[in-house]
Amino acid sequence: MSALSFERFSYTYPGADQPALRELSITVEPGEFVVCAGLSASGKSTLLRAASGLVPHFHGGEASGRVLVGGLDTRDHGPGDLAQVAGTLLQDPETQVVMATVGAELAFPLENRGLSRSSVARGVEEIALTLSIADLLERPVDQLSGGELQRVALGAALAARPSLVLLDEPTSQLDPVAGDELIWVLRRLNEEWGTAVLLAEHRLERCLAHADRVVLLSDGELVCDAPPREMLGWAAEHQPALQTPAARLFERAGLRPPPSGVKAARATLQAHGLLEAAELPEPVAPERHRRRPRWPRRAEPAARSALSCRGLIVQLAGGREVLSNLELELAPGERTALMGRNGAGKSTLLRILAGLEQPTEGKVESAGRVALLLQNPGDYLIHERVDQEVEAEVLADFGLAGLASSHPRDISGGQRQRLALAIVLGGERPSAVLLDEPTRGMDRAAKADLVSRLNALSAEGTAVLVATHDTELAAAMAQRVVLLSGGRIVADAPTAEVLSGGWHFATETARVLGGQGQAITPEEGGALLRARMTIEAAP
Repeated sequence: MSALSFERFSYTYPGADQPALRELSITVEPGEFVVCAGLSASGKSTLLRAASGLVPHFHGGEASGRVLVGGLDTRDHGPGDLAQVAGTLLQDPETQVVMATVGAELAFPLENRGLSRSSVARGVEEIALTLSIADLLERPVDQLSGGELQRVALGAALAARPSLVLLDEPTSQLDPVAGDELIWVLRRLNEEWGTAVLLAEHRLERCLAHADRVVLLSDGELVCDAPPREMLGWAAEHQPALQTPAARLFERAGLRPPPSGVKAARATLQAHGLLEAAELPEPVAPERHRRRPRWPRRAEPAARSALSCRGLIVQLAGGREVLSNLELELAPGERTALMGRNGAGKSTLLRILAGLEQPTEGKVESAGRVALLLQNPGDYLIHERVDQEVEAEVLADFGLAGLASSHPRDISGGQRQRLALAIVLGGERPSAVLLDEPTRGMDRAAKADLVSRLNALSAEGTAVLVATHDTELAAAMAQRVVLLSGGRIVADAPTAEVLSGGWHFATETARVLGGQGQAITPEEGGALLRARMTIEAAP
């Protein structure tokens, strides 16, 4: 019996002009790890909703064909029945959490199965340790960061050890360490327990090396079903926006075939003699240990700051300190990436800088309007139609004109993100724009458009501060990276300096090249490799 089977399945949302899925036939076998890829609005989220029974039982609309989940026909079984065999994590984890505390949320699915108290306690402890959220068990869910909430929602989906796991961008709000750990957890569940995994993801570099195969959707149709390397070859020819950074690096350097991950890329470069041996750091004299570390390093203050804060301290009711004596200054036109692990204080800092919250101590000064896009774009959508949210010319500028009559809740996650961004940027030009994880649900083409918009705002004198876990976005957009840890700034330096030479806070290009030449984008890495090949080829 297949873990999941789509048989000529088609689906149209209520009021939609075109089907979201068209004659789809896909099978996922027990123990398979399948990645579902495609541009925004290609049908990935709808496919997962259909597999979980939300389509059409919750969303309504018209469906034809069959979907079988562990032998259960979704025409006869709703989400409640299907949850017994399939654990689901959708794009908006905040809508899936129903209990007051983390421990209660993890226990809820186990209690629903009628397990004994000791079995429930064991299951909660195991999944908390697996996802590194054991220290959150007593925490109220309304005090969690976006990434922490995502891990908790995932824990609830995995707690009962389902035979099939359906995941819609599960790493979108996770820091690099937590994202890598999550993929390894899924691979371990897949290999040791035989759990079938269907994972929809835009950041393919995080998961492609672990996949057995990739299914690609375009306008609701299956256009490619192949192993990772074959899929990357197809993407290079038909949809370049789906190439991973390592694949783009190889293409820029003229190397074939495209690698499915960092390990494969480094092996190929070493075989060609293009990867230099890592340089060991010079020995450090004992007395130098007592000197002040080079990081953090603040940028030189501008004559007139667009936005600044001094001595920020934020303490929660229980006494936990979220921000600790933090100072930050943004110059007009400066583009800065704010990075750090989940719970480091990034979202809290943005809300305080925008005036949504007041610090326990400290001061914020701005030269004008501060625009803020929060993590959940749904918070900005209040109307029944997309064209009621912003003017028609703005919709066209953001590539959303074709969705004018759609309900904002029925469009894809990436489209909702763009719509919310259009709302935030409307009106008077802000002196500073603050974005909190703005690429959730965005494909690479949409990210490139976002970078262009931010560059244009910067050119007009608007300071840009983006809180992100997406190192590729930071490399493409930011002039400066501020790294936050435990409510303190631990690094403040040019982007290439922070995102090269490391592992977790590094782009895929930097990890492939070992940080050599401080090349952090595929274009920079490709130029470096071509130069080395030219030297090697010289007589």
